[in-house]
Amino acid sequence: MTLSEELRWRGFYNQTTFASPEALDEATYTLYLGTDPSGDSLHVGHLAVYMMVRRFLDHGHKVILLVGGGTGMIGDMRDSEERDLKPLDEIEHNTKALAAQVSQLFSGKTFELVDNYDWLADVKLLPFLRDIGKAFSMNELTSREFYKARTGSDASGGLSYAEFSYTILQGYDYLHLHREKGANLQIGGSDQWGNLLSGVELIRKKTGNVVHALSSPLVINRSTGRKFGKSEGGAVWLDPEKTSVYQFYQFWLNVDDESAIDYLKLFTLLDRIAIDELTERHVSNPGKREAQRALAYEVTKLVHGEARAEQARNVTAALFGDTPFAQLLDEEIDMLAKEIPVTASGNLVNALVTSGVAGSNGEARRLIAGNAISINGEKVSEDVELSVPSLIKKGKNTFILVR
Repeated sequence: MTLSEELRWRGFYNQTTFASPEALDEATYTLYLGTDPSGDSLHVGHLAVYMMVRRFLDHGHKVILLVGGGTGMIGDMRDSEERDLKPLDEIEHNTKALAAQVSQLFSGKTFELVDNYDWLADVKLLPFLRDIGKAFSMNELTSREFYKARTGSDASGGLSYAEFSYTILQGYDYLHLHREKGANLQIGGSDQWGNLLSGVELIRKKTGNVVHALSSPLVINRSTGRKFGKSEGGAVWLDPEKTSVYQFYQFWLNVDDESAIDYLKLFTLLDRIAIDELTERHVSNPGKREAQRALAYEVTKLVHGEARAEQARNVTAALFGDTPFAQLLDEEIDMLAKEIPVTASGNLVNALVTSGVAGSNGEARRLIAGNAISINGEKVSEDVELSVPSLIKKGKNTFILVR
């Protein structure tokens, strides 16, 4: 497939300044994507735009990834209220953390990583306003939806000049990268479309050159109609200290049947042949959840590496009956120990009570007598001494690790 064909098939092609998608196949572009360090981790809601950029890399285009150490000192405008300004040391920490994460996403690929603090920190106010500020129309800026949301009759906090100037700084980033590195395509999320156009127009005014912008789609959960990116517990982070590798794997494993194929196209590196085969099997037997299993493994591998993805897959298989618990390796048991209650060796009744699975010794004995408890996949009918390691299971989703 050509790049334009792949972007359309996967569902990436959204708003753009190109007259037709095929224009992407007629030249080699130097594109850039920027991320501000508002936090020290990306979450899964960021992934779509990064995966779109990955497609450009795979088709031979040059990629610049920008981490906004400079613009992060101001913060992108939100519809609801102004962002709190973060301490400089926190911005520096976040910038380094995000740089490491985006490098993992594009591991094995050649790209350039830049920080806009390196040029924005040296900008002098008066020349900047005279040269760059003059190129922006207040009529156009104040017509944008975010401005109306923050300054209309229902707005509570108003809008600071610092936050209002964000779009000018982002436009200047594009101009700087165009002049210094030949950037001629900026990619961003669907909520960044106005900012993307600011850079395109600024470059036209200052250089006379025609450059382009392309936004990624807003990913919607088909079954709920809500914006993709969060679980019941909140955001699903790429940082394993915020969302464990196992929990990350489970998030993808539990997506609904309607969305699974869409997400395979958007969030994995599987080719069309593999996804078409998975689609056929998924449609014929959705209960096997083959699409979700492939999705969970492939995205976890991309974000956390193949070894951790294998561990998450094996732990899941041991918990839900596909693989004997005894086959788990030590590092997989270590992963499991972070996700379920852990008890020391002893008898089964005591383990059920101390872990909170049973409220009393009597309840524990009733559960055992009622065949509600299994150890390492085998039902037990009486209290027993536990060997180490072992996996106790009650029902379908309650577990205790003995170690």
